[in-house]
Amino acid sequence: MKSRNALFQTIIIAGFLLAIGHGSCLAQQLTAVQNYGINRPGVVMVRTVFSADVYVNKIQLDSRHFNHLVDSVQKADTGGIIYTPEQKLDIVLKEINTHPNRFFKASMEYIKEPQEITSSGTGFLITEDGYVATNCHLIDRDNAFIRRQFFLSAFQQITEANILALENAWATRFSEQQKSILYNTYASVYARLFSLAIYDLKKDIFIEYSVDSDSGYTSSAKKSAQVIIKGQPMPGKDIAILKMEGDSTLPTLKIAQDDLPRVGEQLFVYGFPGPVTNNTYIATESAIEPTLTTGIVSAIKKSVAGWPLIQMDANINRGSSGGPVCNEKGEVVGLTTFGSIENSGGLAAGLNFAIPVSILQEYLDSAGVTAAPGEASSAFGEGVVYYDSKFFKNALKKFREVNDINPHYPGLAFYIRDAEKRLRQSEEKKSSMVGVDLLVFGLFLLGAIFLFRYLKRKAIKMNA
Repeated sequence: MKSRNALFQTIIIAGFLLAIGHGSCLAQQLTAVQNYGINRPGVVMVRTVFSADVYVNKIQLDSRHFNHLVDSVQKADTGGIIYTPEQKLDIVLKEINTHPNRFFKASMEYIKEPQEITSSGTGFLITEDGYVATNCHLIDRDNAFIRRQFFLSAFQQITEANILALENAWATRFSEQQKSILYNTYASVYARLFSLAIYDLKKDIFIEYSVDSDSGYTSSAKKSAQVIIKGQPMPGKDIAILKMEGDSTLPTLKIAQDDLPRVGEQLFVYGFPGPVTNNTYIATESAIEPTLTTGIVSAIKKSVAGWPLIQMDANINRGSSGGPVCNEKGEVVGLTTFGSIENSGGLAAGLNFAIPVSILQEYLDSAGVTAAPGEASSAFGEGVVYYDSKFFKNALKKFREVNDINPHYPGLAFYIRDAEKRLRQSEEKKSSMVGVDLLVFGLFLLGAIFLFRYLKRKAIKMNA
């Protein structure tokens, strides 16, 4: 009797464990390929566009002093010193650079220069109706920074126009060294004599994300967004929650329940690093494809304000700020926010930090936003795991569920095409997942029968 009891107890436990393992495939560790396949659709690019009109005094060349300078250079030829035209031009430019106030003066006329500055970073969808988590510093630049960038941009445009006008007036073409001298000259002039003013400053936030086009290939969409709640750039809590326009079936990432990951855990970091996004050799249409870097949790630190930070050795760069940091289950455990600076002024490789989701949750609670995976995302995630495990029939079933919900789900068309192709080529695993389902059901049924008979016999003996 004891051996029989042990047998069906073992069967019941085995069936239970198999069912738990089978029913929670997405709760287990994912490969890097699966992690990227599942989370890539919900990673978005955040662009904040600052626009304004910059007004600056129109610069005028003092003809009397300039003509006197040119005459003095020309007289050098009659004094026995022969200069080439290039040397004469160098003398003129260097003299103007030495005494800029003598040769330039401000007019009462103003030049209007429309300016636009774009701040780019990363975010991720946390609800299927368009709520996005990102860094505050991407959408909340301080006024001093904005004014400085506008002035630098306006100065460059106006200076280039002035240099071109001089070339046309003097019927010459400046060398790079001569242009550099003129840039320095104009910088000195504008700093001393001219005022710059900014009017009609505006800020617009846009979310760019991947979609599958009607032709079945990945393209990009761009929607405006509004700030729902935000913290403060570091050393504040660098969190912002945005709401973009869109439908209610967008891809989402899942937020981890644990407040902090453990030191040594594997991490997967998504973002749009500037050196890649702005690379002239990279096709524009592929800029919306996020970059994946990996690393581990190097340490758990505290900010100067006392709240926790995740230190990691995954490589990130400017443009990746606000991107999701995921664990091996594909769940978001933090947002990238800042790196460490070398003495040279550049970012120190492998010494980067993320804000944990416990801080993000504070802002979600304050805004009344509940982060939750959408139905399409859940089905897509299961489909990716089936696909990567070569159970293409099961994968197709899940992908077609997604297609019924959102036919433009990013990357969906590729998975459907490829799964169908592999089925035609008979690449399906012989051991179908249906067989696993039947095995689990059979084990439970067998265990239930044994348990029922055992309890019945025990009841009869007790009544006897």
